[in-house]
Amino acid sequence: MASIASIGIAILLFSLYSLCEGAQQNNDSRHIRLGSSLSPETHPSSWPSASGQFEFGFYQQGSGFAVGIWLVGVDQNTTVWTANRDDPPLLPSQNNTVKLQLATDGKLVLSSDQGHKKVVIASATNGSVSSASMLDSGNFVLYDETYKVIWESFNHPTDTILGNQTLPAGGQLVSSLSDADRSTGHFHLNMQPDGNLVLYPANSENSPVDAYYASGTNGLLNLHLYLDSTDGSLALINTNSSEVYRVISSGNDDLANNTVYRATVGINGVLRAYSHQMDPKTGKLQAPVIMWYQPNNPCDVKGVCGLNSYCTLNDDQPDCLCLPGSDYADLNRRTMGCLRNNPEPACVAGGKENTTFYDILTMENLVLVDPPDFEARMTMEECKSSCLEDCNCGAALFEQTNCMKQKPPLRYVRRDMQKSNTAFFKVSKLRRSPESKNNGTETKEPFPTNPTTGVIVQILVLTLGLILYSCVSLAISGFYIFKIRILRYKRLTEINGNLGLADEELTMRVFSYNELKRATNGFKQELGKGSFGAVYKGALNRGKKLIAVKRLEKLVEEGEREFRAEMQAIGRTHHKNLVRLLGYSAEDSKRLLVYEYMSNGSLADLLFKAELHPAWDERVRIAVDVARGLLYLHQECKSPIIHCDIKPQNILMDDFWNAKIADFGLAKLLMPDQTRTFTGIRGTRGYLAPEWQKNTPISVKADIYSFGIVLLELVCCRRNLDISVRAEEIVLSTWVYKCFVSKELHKLIVGGEEVNKKSLENMVKVGLWCIQDEPVLRPSMKSVVLMLQGITDISIPPCPTTASM
Repeated sequence: MASIASIGIAILLFSLYSLCEGAQQNNDSRHIRLGSSLSPETHPSSWPSASGQFEFGFYQQGSGFAVGIWLVGVDQNTTVWTANRDDPPLLPSQNNTVKLQLATDGKLVLSSDQGHKKVVIASATNGSVSSASMLDSGNFVLYDETYKVIWESFNHPTDTILGNQTLPAGGQLVSSLSDADRSTGHFHLNMQPDGNLVLYPANSENSPVDAYYASGTNGLLNLHLYLDSTDGSLALINTNSSEVYRVISSGNDDLANNTVYRATVGINGVLRAYSHQMDPKTGKLQAPVIMWYQPNNPCDVKGVCGLNSYCTLNDDQPDCLCLPGSDYADLNRRTMGCLRNNPEPACVAGGKENTTFYDILTMENLVLVDPPDFEARMTMEECKSSCLEDCNCGAALFEQTNCMKQKPPLRYVRRDMQKSNTAFFKVSKLRRSPESKNNGTETKEPFPTNPTTGVIVQILVLTLGLILYSCVSLAISGFYIFKIRILRYKRLTEINGNLGLADEELTMRVFSYNELKRATNGFKQELGKGSFGAVYKGALNRGKKLIAVKRLEKLVEEGEREFRAEMQAIGRTHHKNLVRLLGYSAEDSKRLLVYEYMSNGSLADLLFKAELHPAWDERVRIAVDVARGLLYLHQECKSPIIHCDIKPQNILMDDFWNAKIADFGLAKLLMPDQTRTFTGIRGTRGYLAPEWQKNTPISVKADIYSFGIVLLELVCCRRNLDISVRAEEIVLSTWVYKCFVSKELHKLIVGGEEVNKKSLENMVKVGLWCIQDEPVLRPSMKSVVLMLQGITDISIPPCPTTASM
């Protein structure tokens, strides 16, 4: 075990070693001179250290390359440093040459022919660079003419520190996103200026409640984290006096002298110290051995499972499961958290919940780490009822005689079998299930009991009986439903003829099914998929005219209703900001619609998927285009039309990047003198106006609310709900209103883009007016167009209720 004295001696030796490094490199054959270069696909692709244990250069990342430093191992290399880690991987090709060069001006520059892109990897701010070297310590350095180090990778760590490296006060290590992606991850280790060494999840406030490991040395200034290269021990040292204040982890004196040590913040947030011993046969480093790690339980890492999920150990490995009332945000990335599947709270007078829509599901042995929003002494039943009736309560934890209620979303939740407490979760009765459904995974009790053999036999017999009865019932019901629907379809076609629409009413072409099948090459290239069918790319006139063909897939009644709605709504409309319907096919039960082809995809692709977002002026123009299209539907058609599903996915871009509204599958037509109507809930969660949940008549103001959400997404180039950002920024409307009130609208712009401040303020104010809870407060689309064009002054909007939650 390393003593404090041995660490102090090591620090002294390290200081002497640093002074001698420059002189040693003067005679080093690995000296890198100005003009030297590397290429990822030709030799050399890296610069090795003198011993060959470390290399600096290009390494494989996905289908491309990144620049970094790695340990050369027997089985595999271990990356310890990455340059410009959040830049996308480089993709060399026949037309794109990638090169890393120590230029004659002393800058280490990464260049690419594609776009004539140049990125500075390293440069000296004090002195002139004359050479560089990859040291055996794992430190890549730049020298001046006297071989004094004037830049070093040790001063810019990513997720790792190596032997003899320090993490200074104010410095941090940030985990990688995954083993294959070395970009910025979800956890960081901070060597705080107050002397405390702390692990935090990313996107947190770095407050004590966010920390999941701390050295407890706060209040001591000038402390740095130091990794001893002689035995691998981690210590906190005072750099002014070289005094060792505390040994964080002891080392191993028994290991060979040629052992390499490193400390890394892993992708799961655990800080580990490793040793790499050299294989005497190959002269390369063997697989690493874990010497020390914190925290001991991986489920103690806060944020490891994302929002609305909890961490539980499965064969000593952390597993993330959704809490009741929520589903995985991404089933393939379970650590990303879960989204609540409950509808928005339907409060009655006094702030109480309408309990007819909700129920309580109980789970045992859970820990809710966050401080409660409300705490009081009461019985278990009182705690359960209190959460059920409270609009702001998403979950409650009952422990002994205390009831602690919390608002959603929930974070830092874990399972602890040592805790004897009960958690209550509010779930929608429409979605209720006796277990967390986990988005289609195998159903099971949250914490199973051990029933007797007799009970198991009874359950199996009852289950098999119910399954057999259900199968027979379904077969009989299916047969009669099929017969009834066929008869209903025949009556519809006999009574209505050609869909009840006279050919003279429409100026559209009628296609045959086989004609459209040939045009789409057998419906081969799918462009997208909606609630009633898929859209395919096709071509007419021997490939001269591109089209988009929507094939309605739901049978007879629903497909017939969908088909008629689209024909009636779009067939009579014609506007430059609406996708044009060119024709249709109606043979037997086959229903197809033919639209003009929109070559530049959807607004969702531009805002959420593209590497480069549209410029500010383009985003303003798109907002005006969409507003004009809605103005036509609401006020300029013979019969007003409520679109019912305004969202970025339904706004398409033509060849000239004009925005056009598409997908009238959910459209609701009004009579010429009608302003409101009753209808079932239509649309997409996140864009639905509050009145959809209140069973009140729906008007064109529902579209205006959806447009307001889209407008705020246009401003910020992000989704309305994003669980990957800080907690206060998850709900976009809430964050926008806070920035508006605090006069910090510049925070909304991605990447510090220069925008017109007046135009930005106008866009935000229009968006906030459009998302007011009360429909009467929302402006008409005519007013919205005038406000966006700067013709009408815009008053200060009140706080939307959704933004105050």
